[in-house]
Amino acid sequence: MVITDLLERNARLFGNETALVEINPSEDRDKAVTWREASLIENASSSAPYRREMSWRDFDRRANRFANLLLSRGIKRGTKIGMLMMNCLEFLPIYFGILKAGCTVVPMNYRYSGEEIRYCADLADLELLVFGPEFIERMDTIFDKLPMMKTMFFVGKEETPAYAEDCLTLMSFCSSNPPPVELKETDEAAIYFSSGTTGFPKAILHNHHGLICSCMTEQNHHQQTRDDVFLCIPPLYHTGAKMHWFGSLLAGSKAVLLRGVKPEWILRAVTEEKCTIVWLLVPWAQDMLDAIDSGRVKLADYLLDQWRLMHIGAQPVPPSLIHRWMKVFPHHKYDTNYGLSESIGPGCVHLGMDNVEKVGAIGKPGYLWEAKVVDEKGCEVTGDEVGELAVRGPGVMLEYYKNPEATNEILKGGWLYTGDMARIDADGFIYLVDRKKDVIISGGENLYPVQIEDFLRRFEKIKDVAVIGLPEPRLGEIAAAIVEVKEGETCTEADIEAFCKELPRYKRPRKIIFDKVPRNPTGKIEKPVLRQKYCHGRLVEAQITG
Repeated sequence: MVITDLLERNARLFGNETALVEINPSEDRDKAVTWREASLIENASSSAPYRREMSWRDFDRRANRFANLLLSRGIKRGTKIGMLMMNCLEFLPIYFGILKAGCTVVPMNYRYSGEEIRYCADLADLELLVFGPEFIERMDTIFDKLPMMKTMFFVGKEETPAYAEDCLTLMSFCSSNPPPVELKETDEAAIYFSSGTTGFPKAILHNHHGLICSCMTEQNHHQQTRDDVFLCIPPLYHTGAKMHWFGSLLAGSKAVLLRGVKPEWILRAVTEEKCTIVWLLVPWAQDMLDAIDSGRVKLADYLLDQWRLMHIGAQPVPPSLIHRWMKVFPHHKYDTNYGLSESIGPGCVHLGMDNVEKVGAIGKPGYLWEAKVVDEKGCEVTGDEVGELAVRGPGVMLEYYKNPEATNEILKGGWLYTGDMARIDADGFIYLVDRKKDVIISGGENLYPVQIEDFLRRFEKIKDVAVIGLPEPRLGEIAAAIVEVKEGETCTEADIEAFCKELPRYKRPRKIIFDKVPRNPTGKIEKPVLRQKYCHGRLVEAQITG
């Protein structure tokens, strides 16, 4: 089976039922569109409506049209095709159309600068790029610097740039019948880029078998049925959002793409669309709780009884946040999902919906997966020792595309070495300690920033925190806490130092910096940004002093 088989099955069995809904919460709520084949271009080109929806049949036909467009241009199977689009109703049909044509789909981070787009396009050998209106200015600066790029398709109601072609118009002339392309599980399917939090992004190559694995893992963990409605907020270019939606694909159930993260928008979408499953990132869950605690958002204004599951992933989850959540939403099931783009997204380790007493752990190996914690020699550690987490399963990447050296560093004997430091408790639950490269060595002691961050987030005045190492001549490094204070609160360095007296002295931050904590679109703290901002001057100072 390949991933496109599931779409075709849903179109055949549930053709008239709603597959996808797009919500633009800042638009006029009286404007709504049902996307049908008869009004393909008109609806897609109208001014942004509050709500758009699409059936499974139209989803499949749309994907067929794009696949047939590619074939009409002589695009060969295996061709790498980039996608640079925000979450929208067009995203997934184009994604599946690329796969149906036998090509490799390459979604790209919507925050990339023009030069980062160019870098990733060259790295992945892109020959065609599909982009949306939000990227016109960036594409204007690089369109003539992409020597391998044969074609650019534009998707939007704005005027098509001179260097691109109007994708929606071209698709309207193409057949909606399935393209004559045979696919196998072993065929290359997708390239995803690493988050770049530890350097330049790497191109991660997966096949159809890996995509199918993620469908099965997700549906097994969260038990999606035809009656569920999944609210998807994170960006679809990332494996996290896409592979959680794959559970809906396997179940044949509706999903809602919400283009906004305000707490009231999330709760309104859950109410109006009768959402049962919501995947949040840590900052959004925190914002919702803060809005509820402050009285700005009143739960009595919303209908939420059907909401059965809230799950979080993409970054370490503070236990204090989940304890707060369960007090406000005591009827919710909760799950933490751990994964990497190298392991085809979330689920290679997960907490499990019935293990809330283990909040703080990332859980046990997921469905179809194995996991172990190893020392520097690759031997499994014992007891409560800290080592590197390694995972093995059918969703492990094929390789870092065109980078055998990096591939060999992370893939060893079929195991994927994650770079995350972890420990396993007596019950077999895995706890993340920190990123291997983020460990701070201060005076010979190993400090794990995540542990300090989790502690500091318990302080009621702190909204977010990141801990990094700063160079220091005598100790080598010291722990510095970048603290983002909650809106309306006043917090001093003395307040934090007093709170930290509960920590062992060697774990206490030696420096407190009040600043905003930068996070990428999937919620991960951008520590390289903080190191660039705060470490450089100190590094020079330390070198001079030394």
